[in-house]
Amino acid sequence: MDNPDLSQDGTEPPKAEPVFNLPNLIVILGAVLIGIHCVRSWVLPPETDLMTLFMFAFWPVRYLPEVAASGQWPGGFFSGIWSFASYAFLHGSFTHVLFNVLWMSIFGTALARRFGTSRFLLFSLLTAIAGAGAHLVSHWGDQVPVVGASAAISAHMAGAIRFVFDFGGPLGVVRAPDSIAYRLPARPFKEALSNPQVFGFIVAWFGINLLFGLWSTPLAGEGASIAWEAHVGGFIAGLLLFPVFDPVPRRPNILT
Repeated sequence: MDNPDLSQDGTEPPKAEPVFNLPNLIVILGAVLIGIHCVRSWVLPPETDLMTLFMFAFWPVRYLPEVAASGQWPGGFFSGIWSFASYAFLHGSFTHVLFNVLWMSIFGTALARRFGTSRFLLFSLLTAIAGAGAHLVSHWGDQVPVVGASAAISAHMAGAIRFVFDFGGPLGVVRAPDSIAYRLPARPFKEALSNPQVFGFIVAWFGINLLFGLWSTPLAGEGASIAWEAHVGGFIAGLLLFPVFDPVPRRPNILT
């Protein structure tokens, strides 16, 4: 009786590669971000969605002493704390959330495979908070809310460039197998800048965000303006925190 799992020469046929080779963590996070926006867009009535924004978006104005002292902001004191992170789960449009999920699928995947679930989630949380903090400092008292995971995803980019472009890395000229590509020891940051891909990426990234700051026209579905200061805050926090979270031992210094 023929074995359907064997080819005509008796060998097993190669297994098909998955269409989307993403870690479960990234798939789940992407589904959560898209799902929340779907609920806000299609399920919640407008007044409930507005209350959701008041309670979970990041509003610089609420930290003014007179506003904070009034105690009238929805969610009260605790909302002022959790909104430093909860704003990352809300988005201004489907374009906005899909762009963020796309970039997370590229750079977040590399970082998640290197860090593991717990490190990745804590890294994302802290850099989202850093992004909100950077926006608060630069927009003190602003009445426009901030939403979106862009600050944390900017940190994913900053962390990923520490190893993805290296020889043998996931996006390197020569790519090693996954078991090696995502475990390459990261070079010191100054040394990493000698890689033209790393240097070019950083220059392009800051150039694009400077454009966001100078151009008042809405871009990428982010509403009236893009909170580029939050992006920068997240990116810098990602650069600073990467060596703290990186589980791969550093390259030894070789004296010549």
